[in-house]
Amino acid sequence: MPTYEYACTKCGHAFEFFQSMKDAPLKKCPKCGKLALKRLVGGGAGLIFKGSGFYITDYKNKPAKKEGGDKPAPGGDSKKSPPPAATAAK
Repeated sequence: MPTYEYACTKCGHAFEFFQSMKDAPLKKCPKCGKLALKRLVGGGAGLIFKGSGFYITDYKNKPAKKEGGDKPAPGGDSKKSPPPAATAAK
């Protein structure tokens, strides 16, 4: 939910208010009580990414590790069962 900036056109009181985007704009000034509030257009705070996983280098394909063990068969999983022989005989 965003924080909106408001200013009263009668008394000049300015403040920020945390509300949903679906909520209607405030109209009554909390300081003077008059219906003279205007929602100000803000520049926004921008996007802030915290933590790991937000750098382009985190998503690059890493080279496959070469292990000395068995390699899976090319083209898929080696645990697949072969096609039924009964349908091939007909």
